[in-house]
Amino acid sequence: MKEIILNNIRIQLTRKNIKTLRLSVHPPDGEVRLSVPHRISDQAVKEFIDSREEWIIRQIRKVNSTPRETAKEYISGENHMFLGTEYRLSLQETSGKQGAEIEDGELVLFVKDGHTKENREKLLKEWYREQLKIVIPGFIAKWEPILKVEVKDWGVKDMKTRWGTCNTRDKRIWINLQLAKKDERYLEYIIVHEMNHLLERLHNDKFKEHMTKFLPGWEELKRGLNYKE
Repeated sequence: MKEIILNNIRIQLTRKNIKTLRLSVHPPDGEVRLSVPHRISDQAVKEFIDSREEWIIRQIRKVNSTPRETAKEYISGENHMFLGTEYRLSLQETSGKQGAEIEDGELVLFVKDGHTKENREKLLKEWYREQLKIVIPGFIAKWEPILKVEVKDWGVKDMKTRWGTCNTRDKRIWINLQLAKKDERYLEYIIVHEMNHLLERLHNDKFKEHMTKFLPGWEELKRGLNYKE
């Protein structure tokens, strides 16, 4: 990856073994990324950026105008999301097992004496992971016969730039831990999206046709997640 500046726009450019140019703008700072096929010349790259300059500026402004989530301290009284619902966090000290649960409409975090912010954050993330691992198998089982594909393995990990990934060779999908905070319809959309890659590896017209056929309204869900391919 190298950084270039064209038309006063700072761009992270990477040459890859792909067929088409891929342009995206990423939160939280409006970072512009451009993936370029090896065969495309530098002049062609410049012409492409020139043609997309207005779109890039609009996307950067959109990202910069989006309110950023306040950094969490994981203390009692904070609000935390789980599957699209906001819960008030309540800390309770325990001499037993640490963990979290929904109790009387609150998200209760059981912690031991001497806990730190890092401990509390880790505990909540572990709980999110556990909850996703309960929900995800049902969606995979639902969509395997519909899409006529088989997911041989799947996992959950905290990703910074993608909601999910798919290893088409091993038929393995990964789901972003942060989806535990979103409504289940977004989780289902990402699962279907990644499973669809077992039918079509690229984000081409065929891929989009499959998505429209099997999950009408997927584009609205994509916008709702501010999903970048």
